Amino acid sequence: MTSPNSGVPRLVIAAPSSGSGKTTVATGLMAALTGRGLAVSPHKVGPDYIDPGYHALATGRVGRNLDAYLCGPELVGPLFLHGARGCDIAVVEGVMGLYDGAAGEGELASTAQVAKLLRAPVVLVVDASSQSRSVAALVHGFVSWDPEVRIGGVILNKVASDRHEGLLREAVDSVGVPVLGVLRRAARVDVPSRHLGLVPVAERGAEAVEAVAAMAAQVTDGCDLEALVALARGAGALPCAAWDPGEALVSSPPPPLPVPSPGAAAPGPPLSVLDGPRPQTPDGLRERVAVAGGPAFTFSYAEHTELLAAAGAEVVTFDPLRDEELPEGTAGLVIGGGFPEVYASELSANEGLRKSVAELALSGAPVAAECAGLLYLCRELDGLPMCGVLDASARMSERLTLGYRDAVAVSDSALAGAGTRMRGHEFHRTVVEPGAGAAPAWGMRAPERRVEGFVERGVHASYLHTHWAAEPGVARRFVERCRTS
Repeated sequence: MTSPNSGVPRLVIAAPSSGSGKTTVATGLMAALTGRGLAVSPHKVGPDYIDPGYHALATGRVGRNLDAYLCGPELVGPLFLHGARGCDIAVVEGVMGLYDGAAGEGELASTAQVAKLLRAPVVLVVDASSQSRSVAALVHGFVSWDPEVRIGGVILNKVASDRHEGLLREAVDSVGVPVLGVLRRAARVDVPSRHLGLVPVAERGAEAVEAVAAMAAQVTDGCDLEALVALARGAGALPCAAWDPGEALVSSPPPPLPVPSPGAAAPGPPLSVLDGPRPQTPDGLRERVAVAGGPAFTFSYAEHTELLAAAGAEVVTFDPLRDEELPEGTAGLVIGGGFPEVYASELSANEGLRKSVAELALSGAPVAAECAGLLYLCRELDGLPMCGVLDASARMSERLTLGYRDAVAVSDSALAGAGTRMRGHEFHRTVVEPGAGAAPAWGMRAPERRVEGFVERGVHASYLHTHWAAEPGVARRFVERCRTS
């Protein structure tokens, strides 16, 4: 079975290493093609949350991730087609170096693997600032390393002068790979960084808009857009159908309810999230799930809210920096990742919302918190009062915790039954003490064995970022809990 979009033109923008200019080229190309009237589908390889924000700004569409570790290689094509519905062309930004993937897992989760799964040509962005003829050896090595990866062209970045450009073109021509663009050094396209990478779009406002416009202008001036589009049109059809959140829920296992803690009221009888009458909230709406947003909580995957909606929830976004209470009728709460440490003072000052969150958690309603959400639920963050839902304190650390994790649910929760295995990703420079509650959320199987996170009442709080498309039953179970708590 194939999707109507299975032949959507597509390109993968890759590089020999991080820092070569992938984000500038990919975002600029997305914006340039959008400016020409094309509907551009933006994608990012790996678990990164920040780059997709710039992609969304460039295209006017939701930036989506393609992660073969978190979701499995079999979902890369379907998730890509889901995001590319109705689009004229898709641009996929790679991660790290072209052949870099999950540590110790070979090509798994690498840009090269995703390019092969998508049957997409690769454009290699090369930082040429400190080389001339040697660029030929570099390009030749990347072209020949894996014959299944089709490198259709090169974009030379940070070129110093016309003479430098001539030397580089001559060298690359000897490899037989076309040069599809030459970009000069341009400070105006630089995006500021801090402890976890680029500063998100939501925090930069007009500056981000100007930066994306500058990227678009640079790509338009320096690249052969017609040749890039022609290369994208050479991608073959994919032998799969587009992912669909409703169909994913139908095919996922039924969501057994959490085992109640001693002394707690037994949950009511389970109700199907897909069939039969749905219980209504007092104002006639479906179960309302509040999702944290705004500048402090910018890390989320679009598929999460799509799955919640498909499971019967009304998803409402709120901003913990500005909203003084949770949306009326909130039956469940999702607080994803972001930068609460940057906004700790403002979050702490919003006492009304902190109290509202604590009251909801105390009531037993389901609360799913990942990373930043975990910090927000703690007693304090860097000495400033937070929601106090968890008897734990959080603080900034000099140590970066980063990497994929193979995890198993230790305790029954609103998200997963004990024994549920999921893959996730950690990315933070903070420490929570203690690191796990009496009922931990996850047991890490790799790379080291440890328990982590908290399961208390309806709360599931952890540093681990997961992708619910890999386990749709997570959303189904969460909405079911909203109905029975």
